[in-house]
Amino acid sequence: MKGRIVLLGQYEGREAAALMEDGRLEDLLVDGDAPRPGTIYRARPGRPMKGQGGLFVTTPAGSAYLRQLRGIAPGKPMLVQVTGHAEPGKAMSVTTKLMFKGRYAIVTPGAPGINVSRSIRDEARADALRLLAHEVAGTVVDGLILRSACAEAEDDAIAADIAAMVEIAAKVTSDTGSEPELLLDGDGPHGRAWRDWSDPADLVEGPGVFAEHGVLEAIDALRRAEVPLPGGASLFVEPTRALVAVDINTGADTSPAAGLKANLAAIRELPRQLRLRGLGGQITVDPAPMAHKDRRQVESVLRAALKRDPVETTVLGWTPLGHLELQRQRARAPLEVV
Repeated sequence: MKGRIVLLGQYEGREAAALMEDGRLEDLLVDGDAPRPGTIYRARPGRPMKGQGGLFVTTPAGSAYLRQLRGIAPGKPMLVQVTGHAEPGKAMSVTTKLMFKGRYAIVTPGAPGINVSRSIRDEARADALRLLAHEVAGTVVDGLILRSACAEAEDDAIAADIAAMVEIAAKVTSDTGSEPELLLDGDGPHGRAWRDWSDPADLVEGPGVFAEHGVLEAIDALRRAEVPLPGGASLFVEPTRALVAVDINTGADTSPAAGLKANLAAIRELPRQLRLRGLGGQITVDPAPMAHKDRRQVESVLRAALKRDPVETTVLGWTPLGHLELQRQRARAPLEVV
């Protein structure tokens, strides 16, 4: 099916959302058991961990790790926000830098200024958005980001979103309680789909939409390690306890250019595969054999592919063994443990 479709339904009894473009699954969100990213707690910090640069805090959902020491008094209540999904058996990660995300606006308490997404290159539109934000928020908010979706949105919708985010932020940050408590639950898959998949699309929802639009078959393919690539090459994505191992093979092609062709095809596909599988952390890519001089081209193609990916990923570089290493935010629940 041609076009862009947002599907809101369920997968294995859990709330889920899928984004299809021209019949291909481009994004997938499935609710998990762990606290959702974006959840805000009133927490109680413990004592600093010597040599670790951080400390554990107590939340209603259990222990969480905060990579921060400065300005924190053990035992004094504080607000923290879940930043991603925790690895099995490990504490969830939290931050004191709160963000209140809407479809058009993000309120950032403690980070002053009104900023417009760099993807909005029309200076006149950017100036108009800043003026609108000042009119709506005034001096009530000390930090605001206007998202890329503002470029084509109606001003009334943007103003309403700014006002809603400002109100929620003010309510949460004015908290004066003392015991660990849930203050704001993070968005579920349906809420995140509305918030983040803002480009024009058809919306379809209901209990059977995943089966009707081929999402279930796509998920079945994601549960297999092998990803077929053009020309007979293949990509294998295999999570382990320590890292995600990615292996690239040329297949039956034994020509001198086979290695580079397979690597480029695999690297273009890699962000999508990691996104759909919900994989993050350390990513180690074992490329097909290629000349050392071709590494720069592979990196260039990878960085271009990552620009279109919503999950924050850092390209760390090449190891002495010729592996390419990435560090990726754990922004999604891994599909295999959903």
